[in-house]
Amino acid sequence: MAHAAQVGLQDATSPIMEELITFHDHALMIIFLICFLVLYALFLTLTTKLTNTNISDAQEMETVWTILPAIILVLIALPSLRILYMTDEVNDPSLTIKSIGHQWYWTYEYTDYGGLIFNSYMLPPLFLEPGDLRLLDVDNRVVLPTEAPIRMMITSQDVLHSWAVPTLGLKTDAIPGRLNQTTFTATRPGVYYGQCSEICGANHSFMPIVLELIPLKIFEMGPVFTL
Repeated sequence: MAHAAQVGLQDATSPIMEELITFHDHALMIIFLICFLVLYALFLTLTTKLTNTNISDAQEMETVWTILPAIILVLIALPSLRILYMTDEVNDPSLTIKSIGHQWYWTYEYTDYGGLIFNSYMLPPLFLEPGDLRLLDVDNRVVLPTEAPIRMMITSQDVLHSWAVPTLGLKTDAIPGRLNQTTFTATRPGVYYGQCSEICGANHSFMPIVLELIPLKIFEMGPVFTL
């Protein structure tokens, strides 16, 4: 999860998030190079008193600064489209979880375990124990296995919500009357936090998401639900 004074993105816990971080660094380097080149050109323009007619009227230079931005956009678009299609892939998921957004809590349904359904509410400050996180911990966590493809079916019962867990690279809108899906594969166990990322009313800030990821061998012994 994020910590105080953090500048970069959260550590990746899924292959998709690793790809997103790599693309972020790739695009950032291109932006730095463009900014440096523009600032250098402005500096030269403001500090020199000489004018060169070959530069002010040159077809070759105009051709270069027209084609070069197009090449840069292609270098950014290709990896972006690759990641976009990767996020839409659904390859034989081992487990399907349905998440339903409400004002202002989440309902989860384990469709592969006899339709197990439970609600997940934010813990009020009076119920927090030492080590719990204010505004982030919930009464019922979602327990999932690592190293297994998991499909999330996301919808809403009232207004627009958004199911987001940054460290997994997940952010999917929960829309009334529509069932969206996303998949992920967690690479390491731990407790990971997220929040609703769509303004959904007065208590929008008080519907967190908590995923407890455990090793696949332990999960196969029997689902451990913190109900």
